Amino acid sequence: MAVCARLCGVGQSRRCRRRQRNGCGPEILSAVVNTGPPNPQSLLHLPPELLVEIFSSLPGTELPTLALVCKKFRQILNTETVWRRRCTEEFGMREDLRKMEVVGVSSRELYAKCVNLRVKSGRFMKLLPDYEHMDYRDVYIHLLHPYRHILGLWQPDIGPYGGLLNVEVDGLFIIGWMYLPPHDPRVEDPMRRRPLFRIHMWESNRAVVECMYGHKGPHKGDIQIGKKDEFSTKCNQTDHHRMPGGRQEEFRTWLEEEWGRTLEDIFHEHMQELILMKFIYTSQYDNCLTYRRIYLPPRLPSDLLQPGLFKGTYGSHGLEIVMLSFHGSRFRATKLTGDPNVPAGQLTLDVDLNRPVRLPDLEHQRSVEELSRLVLGMHEEAQQEPQSPDVAPQRAPNGDGAVAGDAGAESLEAAMDAQSESPRPGPSSSSSAPSDAQPFILPLGVMARNEVYPRTCKMCFYGTGLIAGHGFTSPERTPGLFVLFDEDRFGFIWLELKSFSLYSRLTDRLAHAYAPNMERFEAMLRNMQSWTS
Repeated sequence: MAVCARLCGVGQSRRCRRRQRNGCGPEILSAVVNTGPPNPQSLLHLPPELLVEIFSSLPGTELPTLALVCKKFRQILNTETVWRRRCTEEFGMREDLRKMEVVGVSSRELYAKCVNLRVKSGRFMKLLPDYEHMDYRDVYIHLLHPYRHILGLWQPDIGPYGGLLNVEVDGLFIIGWMYLPPHDPRVEDPMRRRPLFRIHMWESNRAVVECMYGHKGPHKGDIQIGKKDEFSTKCNQTDHHRMPGGRQEEFRTWLEEEWGRTLEDIFHEHMQELILMKFIYTSQYDNCLTYRRIYLPPRLPSDLLQPGLFKGTYGSHGLEIVMLSFHGSRFRATKLTGDPNVPAGQLTLDVDLNRPVRLPDLEHQRSVEELSRLVLGMHEEAQQEPQSPDVAPQRAPNGDGAVAGDAGAESLEAAMDAQSESPRPGPSSSSSAPSDAQPFILPLGVMARNEVYPRTCKMCFYGTGLIAGHGFTSPERTPGLFVLFDEDRFGFIWLELKSFSLYSRLTDRLAHAYAPNMERFEAMLRNMQSWTS
């Protein structure tokens, strides 16, 4: 046990005579407890090691007040065990400040290894002052607690383009990672991450903010935490963002990082214009941005699949990030990253789970006219029916984001029953396909950015997708077909555009991300749409 380091009283573990002589274990702890008063009348009568265990379970914000009670409490609250547990339990801190005592390396070397593994880029390996004399109390009080409000998921205010920022505790640092989709059209590749800023302890009583944007390493930055669920970053040395070759070199470098290609490789003139427009618009901010908090949706038992974040293909705009959520009998996908036509924050897909679509056999699936007949028939029915408000439970989620409730379960069961009557795969279908899968193929004339898509699907539903002109002009919802392939992939056929979008789940673990309840999540969605409307 970690508390055994204090069995002889309050002091450094290296000076513990009992530990050096007898070792530490449950027997020692039991012996010390038995030597205390038989009926302690107050906390002051308890052995120090038990007080360490008790105090370690209290919120870190209460410990400074507790230290004012008496000298004994103040001495105990100066121990590493108490503050290390608070750093771990409240903020998920994994770095061990005392590893150098065990393996003989300094925290500086440990962080260099951490940077090598996580960033894989030499330009971010600027080492910091030695942390051998820093303790967990300093890290908690001067770093983790003051900046606790910026941990979690955020959306930057970059006009129509939006984005996804994850602020997390990484070793002795708080780092803001910008999540970028894979290069188009490899939708199933893992997400790319780029550090935008980091906060760390420069001295034992001061935290420093550094901007990580650009190609010259960390430099001075600032973070301003204003109103609730919003903060801003500012770079104080924007000259570090400039490159010797000027804007042309900056554009070529950005294009290679953003798209994985050169401008000569992009033959479509319209796509070239979109890329150049995005570079001009986004580069003007110089990492001086405002961020608004976003949440992951809690899961309901009746959900068709796990809600969360997906990356999908959007034609010439490349890959974009959407958030999938369920609202009663409806499935919705909201853009976290956007484009000049449909900006971030807008509802890109709206699927009606009460309207399943039975796919015909493979031969008829190849006909776009047959698909249009099926979907447009449901579209006319949906237009004639009055719109009913969505019903969703408002109970709080458990630890993994799940919510107790059965709203929408009946409609989902009916949809599954209807799908079970769909034609089953014939002898030519894959033997590895699940028993409830049915063959799927895109109709002739429907364009797919990524030709590698599943050839079997589980369910299909009627839905609508949002399209608009440049500058989000004349927005309208157009009918389409939602195709569920498996737990991590789905697609959408845009009938009017004769285009197919493939979506793949974002599998990164994101801490401090789930909404406390469904009501809070839906309020966030409404606010998100108002930012770009």
